[in-house]
Amino acid sequence: MSGLSRGSGGLSPEKLRIRGSVSLPEAELMWRFSRSSGPGGQHVNTSDSQVELRFDLVNTGALPDVWKERAIERLGSRLIGGVIGVRASEHRSQWRNREMAVTRLVSLLAEATAPPPRPRRATKIPRGINERRLRDKKQRGETKRGRSGRGWG
Repeated sequence: MSGLSRGSGGLSPEKLRIRGSVSLPEAELMWRFSRSSGPGGQHVNTSDSQVELRFDLVNTGALPDVWKERAIERLGSRLIGGVIGVRASEHRSQWRNREMAVTRLVSLLAEATAPPPRPRRATKIPRGINERRLRDKKQRGETKRGRSGRGWG
């Protein structure tokens, strides 16, 4: 069953949810299956268990425009022609690799579309704390100066 196909064949909408009420439509997911390397014995030579999941980020209508711009900016280096791709081949089962690929894609998009953190507000160090730090520093210097062997003579 090698090649590119559309749709997932029955993934639950809960697994495709990015954040809030926004989720990925199954029709926009492009699947590709190929033979996987690794454990599996002779079975691995005959089954297409490696999964590549692709999602056209630039042309999707499923994401709000703000989220889409944010994701394109943050994932720019991973996009190939506006499409984000995720690969999974850890498991011997194609179904488990499909679930792994969906989980990776959803978490990647959730992280990429998250709002930026609030800017840090600069705070002023209280004068008392600064004075105490300088006083302690002076005292340490005096202690170390007293350790020199001069005057023991």
